[in-house]
Amino acid sequence: MNEKDKLPKSVPKSVSKSLGKESKVFDAAPARQTATSAREAWRVFGIMSEFVEATERLAAIRPAVSIFGSARIARDSSSYLLTEKIARLLSDAGFSVISGGGPGVMEAANKGAFEGKSMSIGLNIQLPHEQKMNHYQDISQSFRHFFARKYMFVKVAAAYVVMPGGFGTLDELLEALTLIQTGKSPRIPLILVGSEFWAGLLDWFRGRLVAENMINPEDIDLLQVIDEPERIVAAIFDHYETRGFGPLPEEHELLLNL
Repeated sequence: MNEKDKLPKSVPKSVSKSLGKESKVFDAAPARQTATSAREAWRVFGIMSEFVEATERLAAIRPAVSIFGSARIARDSSSYLLTEKIARLLSDAGFSVISGGGPGVMEAANKGAFEGKSMSIGLNIQLPHEQKMNHYQDISQSFRHFFARKYMFVKVAAAYVVMPGGFGTLDELLEALTLIQTGKSPRIPLILVGSEFWAGLLDWFRGRLVAENMINPEDIDLLQVIDEPERIVAAIFDHYETRGFGPLPEEHELLLNL
């Protein structure tokens, strides 16, 4: 018995015809859902290809330092010039420098590294409003997915240097902080540059998160605040003084399971 046969005799013919059409629509829905699921499944291979390509291209760049910060700062700003100096010192000290590949702090980081002795790497993200790549990159790797890009920042970095920035900068900082706090990633130096800029956030961490037992007091010690470029480089060397820059066997296992 079809839908029309179940209808009472008083139902108008127009309604009966409409129900017949709707049943055909419902019959087609599973096929469309199957096709959509198949497309989504195939997208996994696209995501996988980003991981594979980036892993192969960045395999030989260690030791490396990831530098984060705002895309909106001008070339003549103090943050830009400070970032450029930090990156140049790191590059001359033997560190590859990784940035997000765009303008602002990212450009300053790549420029300083490009003019130094080591590699300058940009991990660019494809956005609806295209982020323009800067021209100071020895290796430029493009990503469609933020999580694949963030994974590579964490995987290859021996340290994070975080300049003033917005939501994207906070996202990258808190991602690394959470991975280290939870033991999912090896502990590396997380250095905040700009003591005045970061003071409010750190006060909130202590006054709210620590005070209300949301985090442990020692979690704050995962962060260092250093404003002087030479001291930033020294702090990174100090962290690795007794062990070398490569991941230890147990740390390598952690990085494989991020």
